[in-house]
Amino acid sequence: MTRIVAVAPVVPARSYSQSEITTALQTMITTDPGRQAVMRRIHASSGVETRSLVMPLERYASLVSFQESNDFFIAEGTTLAERALTGALASAGLEPADVDFLLFTSVTGIAAPSIDAQLVSRLGLRSDVKRLPSFGLGCVAGAAGIARVHDYLIGHPDEVAVLLSVELCSLTVQASDDSMANIVASGLFGDGAAAVIMVGDRRAQKLGLPGPEVVDTRSRIYPDTADVIGWDIGGTGFRIVLSAGVPEVIDRNFAGDTEGLLAAHGLTIADIGAWAAHPGGPKVLEAFSRALDLPDGALDASWRSLARVGNLSSAAVLHVLAELMDGHPEPGTNGLLFALGPGVTAELVLLRWAAGTAADAQTDIEVGADSSVGEIGAAA
Repeated sequence: MTRIVAVAPVVPARSYSQSEITTALQTMITTDPGRQAVMRRIHASSGVETRSLVMPLERYASLVSFQESNDFFIAEGTTLAERALTGALASAGLEPADVDFLLFTSVTGIAAPSIDAQLVSRLGLRSDVKRLPSFGLGCVAGAAGIARVHDYLIGHPDEVAVLLSVELCSLTVQASDDSMANIVASGLFGDGAAAVIMVGDRRAQKLGLPGPEVVDTRSRIYPDTADVIGWDIGGTGFRIVLSAGVPEVIDRNFAGDTEGLLAAHGLTIADIGAWAAHPGGPKVLEAFSRALDLPDGALDASWRSLARVGNLSSAAVLHVLAELMDGHPEPGTNGLLFALGPGVTAELVLLRWAAGTAADAQTDIEVGADSSVGEIGAAA
């Protein structure tokens, strides 16, 4: 089986409390006192306590064009991507030249050549590295990216592959747009990135590193839901489409898809010991728990991530996965990672924690505590 050997979550250095962000953005979004009161109430109930932003908070009101915000996305997104990939490789004890395949995903900016191409020379990736930039999957791309890298590694069992996610959601907040979707998004989404190192089956056996194996994946696109999540892209950039119908989609569909995936491997909900749910917001996490009838505390890692950094779109579920891996679940623990995105699409990844060898423990020691995922996250 393919194995996840390292996850490095990173966020920008600037961190603000939710109340600071609300105060700064409310006059930018609306001058109507009634709508500002609605905005304060929604932000306060978002489950978010702090968020890291790629620009100084006072600068957002001065963004005048999509070109300006997208230029900033390219410059700062590349720097954030470099931090994430460098940290993940160090944690896995690998070098940039070891990478054979790189899947890059973002839905909050565009670039050609894409950000992953910029990293080839900056980090010393091989000139023959196979790259696949992805746009449009949105929040589901963290889970879908792991699934598609897994698909690739099945056919390339000796190789090393990377999933790299960069999401600068704050650059998409629309000035003078007091729609409910923009108000909710302005209180929910943060900026961040994550890099995931995965290896094929034969490479995993050689490295012997502990970590979760990808057992199976499942993809689903739900009909007649295209207007639930997405972007309207125009002259001012990315204007969010976000309806109140997401929990209903989960209630109606998610249990059947989850139970079907698990049943194919002789498992039930009760057999899952590690849950990595996309922290899309309180109502989304509550809907996941309700649909799957999860015990109290099952999604605590997702709730903590939401409070700490907000919804990071495709990078969010990868931040949750990093926390679970930092906890070193017992060998044999089954895990389930999942997310939703525009479409509405769902992606589920069944994991099982594998044991490393005696040589692996020595490798971890040699890599050193300074390159651990936990400290990367703390320093971000």
